[in-house]
Parts: sequence; C-alpha cells; structure tokens
Amino acid sequence: MKDMSYESMMGRKNKIMKDAVGIDYSNLEYGILAFDYEKLMKMVPYSFEKIQKIQKESKVGNTPLFELKNLTRMVRSVSPKGKGARIFVKDESANGSGSFKDRRASLSVYHAKKMGYKGAIAATSGNYGAAVASQASQRGIKSIVIQEVFDSRKVGQPEILEKARKCEALGSEVVQLTTGPELFYVFLRLLEETGYFNSSLYTPYGIAGVETLGYEIAEEIMKNEGRFPDAVVVTHAGGGNLTGTARGLIRAGAKETKVIGASVNLKGLHMASDHDFNKKSFTTGHTGFGIPFITLPDRSDVPRNAARALRYIDRYVTVNQGEVFYVTQALAILEGLERGPAGNTSLAAAISIAGEMDEDQIVVVQETEYTGAGKHPTSQLTFARENGIEVRRGNPREEVPGESVIIPETFDQIKAVTLDLEKLKQSYIKSAVSNVDINDLTEKDIDFLVEDSNWDKEKVVNYLEFLK
Repeated sequence: MKDMSYESMMGRKNKIMKDAVGIDYSNLEYGILAFDYEKLMKMVPYSFEKIQKIQKESKVGNTPLFELKNLTRMVRSVSPKGKGARIFVKDESANGSGSFKDRRASLSVYHAKKMGYKGAIAATSGNYGAAVASQASQRGIKSIVIQEVFDSRKVGQPEILEKARKCEALGSEVVQLTTGPELFYVFLRLLEETGYFNSSLYTPYGIAGVETLGYEIAEEIMKNEGRFPDAVVVTHAGGGNLTGTARGLIRAGAKETKVIGASVNLKGLHMASDHDFNKKSFTTGHTGFGIPFITLPDRSDVPRNAARALRYIDRYVTVNQGEVFYVTQALAILEGLERGPAGNTSLAAAISIAGEMDEDQIVVVQETEYTGAGKHPTSQLTFARENGIEVRRGNPREEVPGESVIIPETFDQIKAVTLDLEKLKQSYIKSAVSNVDINDLTEKDIDFLVEDSNWDKEKVVNYLEFLK
C-alpha cells in the first residue's frame, strides 16, 4: 500500500505529473531558473492544420463573429467627437459546451485518447470542466472534474453549482470540495489512483488549442474589413486565454494588434480564504487569479505553465463587478445576446477602451460564454445580498469588493482602470528569483527573464541589482 499522506503525495508529485501528462519537464530546464518555453510548446505533436481538424470534428471552432453596432453607437454617444471604435465579438458560446474552453479541452482529450488513457481529470471550478466532459464523452473516455464549491458552512457558489450541473449532464463525475489546500492533494491522488490524463489548463495542449481562436479572429476581420483588428480584449485569469489568443494572432500575421487583458477588480479578497470565498460575485476572470498568475505563472498544476501572459500582454485593465452586470444587461437589451459573465468582463473593458480609440479603428471582444441559472446576474446578485453585500445603483468607482456591488446609473460610468505593467514585471522578476541566489544567475537565466517578462534587458539587469 502506498503512503497516501499529504507529505508523501507532495513528495512524489513530479512523478505523478510526468505519468499523467507524458512530459518530462526537467528536460526543458537549464541554468538556475530558466526553461525552454518554445520547446515546451513544440512538444504538442500536431500541426496547426491538424488541430483545426481535431476541433472541427468535435464541434469546436469556426464560431460566429458579430459586430455590436448598437453598443458601438452607445459608446460614440458618450465619447469625444471622432472617438468610438467599432466593437466586434467572437461568440464562443457556439462551441459544444458553450465557451472557448472547448478549444483547450479538445486537444487535451484527443491526445489523452490517442495515448491510451482511459480518462481525463481536470481541477477547475469554471467552464473548463464542462468542456472536458463534453470532449471526453465524444471521444469515448471517462472524465472527472474536481471543483472548489463550498465554504466551511457548506454554502456553494451558484455559478459553480451551475457548472457542476453542466459537467454531470455532459457525462462527467464531479468531485466537490470546500475551499482550501486539499484541492491539489485530491487532484494528485485521483491522478495516481485512476491513471487518467492530467487535462490541465496549463499544458501546451491547452494553450495550443486556443491558438485557433486568435487565428480565426485575425483571419475573419481581415477577410471582412481588409485589415487586422487594432486591439483584442481578452478576459484574463490564469493566462491561457490571453497566451493562446495572442499566439494565434501572431500566427495569422496580426503582429501589430494590441492584446489587452481584462479582469474584474476583486482587490482585497483572498481566493483561498474561507471567509472571502462567497464574498465575490465572479468565480473567474478576476484579479484573484489574474495578478498572481501574471506575476508567478508556475503556481499551476503542472511544473511549468505554458500560459505566460507577460510575454504577450500589451495592456492590463480592470473593471468592477457592477460594471460587468450592467454590460451583461446592455448586451441582452441592445444586441439580443444573453451571455454569461466571463466574456462580459472583456466586453465591459472594450466599451471603455473603444471610447479612447478612433471611429475607424476595430476592437474585438475575443469570447462569450453560455449563460444558465447560476450564471445569470439575478442569481449572483441575490447570492451577494444573502452574504451581506450591498447591491445598489450608483458610481461604480465607489465599489468595494466583498462589501458592495455598485451598478452604474449611466453608460458613461463604465471606465476601465489601467494597471501598471512595469510594477507587475518587477513583481514577476522578484518572484522568479525569490528562491535563488541572484549572483548565481547565468546569462541564459537573465535572457529567459527578459523573454518571460517582455521587459528590456537593461531594466531586468538593473532590477536584479536592486534586489541583491
């Protein structure tokens, strides 16, 4: 009998991961802290054309692209003369399980089946679980989705409960946990006990699957408008959405398109806190994931995260919870599209950003997601009130995460806040070298930090000197 204690499981996690993913990450590492990122991405043994074919046969990709003309007119009505870029949206709710996560799951599950795994496991409270369930059912293998759902009172988030319902409807076994450190332990234990594939969001398979999304956006805008989009706004959480989309844009030739990350502002709420767990009205696409993952990407469930947002992000903005709820309703009323909260995070940001841009420019909201009972604003706002959160109309700048949700009174109150990328890059460098002697860093290590932070080498070197 194996020792299944927490300490023993953590001690053999690298072997469990290697067996469950089929990648020996140690072969990628060099120097003190560096690894070969592009070599990691090349470990996906499928051409881009093959990935497109895999997705097509499993009801993924080639989703509609809509111009949001009514929302664009609203933006122009509250913007200076000549401002108000055209807003487009890529409707990823048209994928099999209802979100862009189908792109990530399609490749992971296909590879799992090809390599002889009997099933796939994903640790996620988001749409990815439904995507894995959908793809596994189509490929004829089993799936397990592990979720953090409850606080210690056994009170569950309505949005996560809705996603659990969908996972089960699509054929997956769902394991539900309270918030806390046991998630990774349970994940490792199930991987070892079942021998299933680790269908992590952060393997190169998960990122390569999203490249088709960025590629389609670039190709469709070029075909319809004769040029590439000026900006693409991506909801940012763990970084895979942004990384894959950016790589797809580059693959299509849209190298000048600005990639803008957007997160819901949940400043002050700790994502692992039992007290804070049910004080938030968004379970993904918020700063509780976005900032930690952009500054320390290798905190994921694989040794080296293929999602490296700093390599690709040109700007990072936040919007408030109330603004996203307002935009969700505006999208439904003005454009006839009822969609879930995550994609509307990037839409809220895009509405603000479009007001800064010229009328002849194009901004694309890169995804939508399905909506459902627990994902609807009514459920979320009722749940907020039940947990002592003040919900009212007013100035969203007065919103305090965990205390209030303030829904704008007028359209012009939607204002994205730009975060300081320079400070985030400093934070990344500081985290990356926290467990090493800076004096031992090789030139290759420094070059890796330059690539991974997308920062000037002189700035990296100077900041390393400052940290000594």
